[in-house]
Amino acid sequence: MEDCERKEVQEIIACVGLDWADQKHDFKLQAPGWPEPEGGEVKHTSESLLEWVGLLRQRFPEGKIAIALEQSRGALAYLLMRFDFLVLYFINPKGLAKFREAFRVSGAKDDPDDAGCLLSMILLHRDKLRPWMPDDPQTRKLRLLTEYRRDCVDRRTALTNQLTSMLKNYFPQSLSWIGDLASTMAGDFLTKWPTLDAVKKARPTTLRKFYHEHHSRSAEVIERRIGEIAQAAPFTEDPSIIDPSVLAAQTIVQQIPVLNAAIETFDQEIKAVFAAHPDREIFSSFPGAGPVMAPRLLVSIGSNRDRYQEAKEVQQFSGIAPVTRRSGNSKTISRRLARPVFVAQSFHEFALHSIPFCPWAAVYYQGQRDLGKSHHCAIRALAYKWIRIIFRCWQLRKPYDEQTYINALIKRNSPLAAKLKSA
Repeated sequence: MEDCERKEVQEIIACVGLDWADQKHDFKLQAPGWPEPEGGEVKHTSESLLEWVGLLRQRFPEGKIAIALEQSRGALAYLLMRFDFLVLYFINPKGLAKFREAFRVSGAKDDPDDAGCLLSMILLHRDKLRPWMPDDPQTRKLRLLTEYRRDCVDRRTALTNQLTSMLKNYFPQSLSWIGDLASTMAGDFLTKWPTLDAVKKARPTTLRKFYHEHHSRSAEVIERRIGEIAQAAPFTEDPSIIDPSVLAAQTIVQQIPVLNAAIETFDQEIKAVFAAHPDREIFSSFPGAGPVMAPRLLVSIGSNRDRYQEAKEVQQFSGIAPVTRRSGNSKTISRRLARPVFVAQSFHEFALHSIPFCPWAAVYYQGQRDLGKSHHCAIRALAYKWIRIIFRCWQLRKPYDEQTYINALIKRNSPLAAKLKSA
């Protein structure tokens, strides 16, 4: 990767710092031999941006043009990604802020000056920055599908948490009668019987029919629920509390099915795209990955095998690797907070999912807990270990084989192999 990046740097004949905004983008342009950078602005329309990029190509018909900008997503970034003569450097906003503060301790911010700071970063420190290296179109599509699906899941979780809190205030008994709040049964129950008074008026035969229609087949559970409904007493009978709460709860209940349908649609599209991906067998082979986590692991590491040279780079980029700080005689190790959240979540959640399906992962996790580490700290340690395995399989284009890995542990006389044998 370093040789590839060095070649790109040698081909760059002009550098641009581009500060994006909703209406217009300020830029600073510098080419070799110019005494001062050239400034300007371009409107945030596709026509204006395409014209601006075309003019850059006319002025610099040979070689590549480096552009530094803050964001890595959004319309501006997507438009610039089309052109192979542009080398894009996506700068972390925190990194830009620190760079700006180094020369402006007052904290003042100005868009043209930010464009100048971005330009300075790639003019003076390009050797320390990583250019954007695109994945293939299939992987980019899969990445957005998995991220948008996760966003729908997060929004549904927020709604069910809000609904739980609301029901606890005026109808807490319902939480033990309606099952999963994201389910169709919960929504239909609260639509049909929004209050305790309403459900107490329902006949036992009506309730039994309702549960049967919603695939709740346990006679014992149904009878227990019916008995609890008959004996339940309201926490409040104040209409000034109940009526607004019912209206708010109904509003939430109506939104959840929309998100459920969206998630199902995303699942179908992800399944189709993932099934056609050349790396699907690699990522489907990891224990516990399943139809949700396997595509997320794939997009977290990408398809461009020139992007990373060793697993450590993935561990650091994802935020799974801790941060070490040394000053004088002191040394601290802490969790890495500046990280791509979706990528970090993907590796973390996969590590958790692998525990029931992978004996060595379960033993390793328990060993971390026995050392006094918290649950999430132990999961991050397991994810750190998994990334090395995932990276190796990805690098070799070979699916994961459990026995091969265990044999490697035994060959290295790993303590984990001894624990696994005695487990």
